[in-house]
Amino acid sequence: MRERAGHPPVLCSKFHRASELIGRRWTGAIIFLLMESSCRFATLRKAIPEITDRMLSERLFELEQEGIVVRTVLPETPIRVEYALTKKGRELASAIEAIGGWARKWIEAEPAADKAGSPPLRAAVRRTTARRRSAPRA
Repeated sequence: MRERAGHPPVLCSKFHRASELIGRRWTGAIIFLLMESSCRFATLRKAIPEITDRMLSERLFELEQEGIVVRTVLPETPIRVEYALTKKGRELASAIEAIGGWARKWIEAEPAADKAGSPPLRAAVRRTTARRRSAPRA
């Protein structure tokens, strides 16, 4: 993309807001995991290396406020809380898959930092992609 004479590039405010929201630390990982299935808090915490309870709570709250994640309290004993993507959140699937494809091509795995397990993450992306391809189109 090149700059046209006399017309500097303009940043789309909606794009900027979306990239700032999704680009926050841990947010992509949370969305990625919720693409696979709804999860309880402890499941998300275990799946995301180094995230603190406080940071996970903050990110889930932000995503809930944006309408990307829904928090469901299940009236059981003990009470169970699950997090899932809303329709708006599921609409991020193609963007998350594109980032995953880009990462596989361009990002080298850190030797010990891949505790969450790159193979399971790749498998989750493949399952999500397969589901999207086989899902009936509306």
